[in-house]
Amino acid sequence: MHSKKATAASGKPALRVIKKYPNRRLYDTDTSTYITLSEVKQLVMDHEPFVVRDAKSNEDLTRSILLQIILEEEAGGAPMFSEAALANLIRFYGHAAQGFMGTYLEKNVQAFTDIQAKLAEQSKTLTPEMWAQFMNMQNPLMQGMMGNYVEQSKHMFDQMQEQMAKQTEQMLGAFGIKR
Repeated sequence: MHSKKATAASGKPALRVIKKYPNRRLYDTDTSTYITLSEVKQLVMDHEPFVVRDAKSNEDLTRSILLQIILEEEAGGAPMFSEAALANLIRFYGHAAQGFMGTYLEKNVQAFTDIQAKLAEQSKTLTPEMWAQFMNMQNPLMQGMMGNYVEQSKHMFDQMQEQMAKQTEQMLGAFGIKR
């Protein structure tokens, strides 16, 4: 499944379009072939930009397909989320903090991804013995990276709390209530 990597006038790769038909089949317009959900997962793993559209209505179904991939991964034997974590996520839907939580999670996952990329870069030059020593939390570089991650996470949480406090004050002010 290789793409032709068409480029738009801006020089960026064109967004790959996957069409979803009523029979639940996925059609890759880039390769002119039907593809499976696992092939869509591979596009994600390859950082390939794509959009999934309903073949009839042209509605964007990308989020739905990504959630379907997550559901299959979670059911596949080595889940990432515990039942408690999933229950807590569900509780945020409809809650005043829903938007903040999404942003908080997104930034934390990105920070963790950045740390992973740094570790991967470091690991290219390490022997298995050095890698084992490197992964030991006593290693100053590892402590520094994890410390930065924790600090970033705390900063994002503080920003989220500050933003919620400002919105609460604005809302109370709109009703003529002062704290």
